[in-house]
Amino acid sequence: MAFTIGSYSISSPVILAPMAGITDLPFRQLCHTQGAGLVVSEMVTSDVRLWNSTKSRHRLVHDMEISPRSVQIAGGEPEMMAEAARLNVEQGAQIIDINMGCPAKKVCNKAAGSALLKDEPLVRRILESVVSSVNVPVTLKIRTGWNREQQNGLRVAKMAEDIGIQAIAVHGRTRECKFKGNAEYDTIATIKQALSIPVFANGDIDTAQKAKFVKDYTQADGIMIGRAAQGKPWIFREIQHFLETNKELPPPSMKEIKALVMKHVSALHQFYGEYSGVRIARKHVGWYLNTLTNGNEFRRLFNRIEGVSEQLTALELFFTQQETQYIACR
Repeated sequence: MAFTIGSYSISSPVILAPMAGITDLPFRQLCHTQGAGLVVSEMVTSDVRLWNSTKSRHRLVHDMEISPRSVQIAGGEPEMMAEAARLNVEQGAQIIDINMGCPAKKVCNKAAGSALLKDEPLVRRILESVVSSVNVPVTLKIRTGWNREQQNGLRVAKMAEDIGIQAIAVHGRTRECKFKGNAEYDTIATIKQALSIPVFANGDIDTAQKAKFVKDYTQADGIMIGRAAQGKPWIFREIQHFLETNKELPPPSMKEIKALVMKHVSALHQFYGEYSGVRIARKHVGWYLNTLTNGNEFRRLFNRIEGVSEQLTALELFFTQQETQYIACR
């Protein structure tokens, strides 16, 4: 099930999608340990004048990164995108991923992300500029088009392959759809059939069974997981196991989940420092709690905690209680 991007061989076909504000270094490292074959960074703006912001500095950290280091860049100016690609490679990026799939209004308003799909000549200039500016593989993430009337994903994908893009991820919706409705796996299958480079299917894949269905239906080389990994990073190993054996992997024990969450939260504290780490940990813990029962009361308590040690102590107590209840119910 392995595939290659340039000279890099990716052993698992399950990929972590880039998600702004979520796929930071601690989360990428965690998902890699849970079976993700490739993890892609948060979107980095192509405007290097903004790289001194706290947010961008954290997104540009490549120390302790998993190889191959894939960094996603976003913007609408070919020259700026090329410069951003070059500078990221200088800082350690081994793959450059171009964002033409983000549906967020603040991104599209700047003629970036999926808004670029409205302007195919600009798409061509950006792709040519970035591919010619670096000596590492360049990949692309797109949607099926801007709206139902402008479903040009296949045309853009063929153009990208001709220019030298070495893999393409397709979210099976138009920008207009955002995350509503059902993903269009027929369109992804059509794009896969037309290309010789790896194609990754993305959209609405939230279980191992769904991943296998989509992979078989589209014949995609990889499955890209985004929102379904929030609070459930072990989904990568579940999918990998099901693809290999057609059998479900037993869910992680409460003890395993506790160790994973504690390690993740500690990594967030270390990466961001106490003030930001505590606040960023709140949203991740909230997602973990969505996978567990009786989490609402603890969520309210946890969101009021201001200190690192207090967060870890509270988590320790919560999971001890959960383990006790689990044993009592058996």
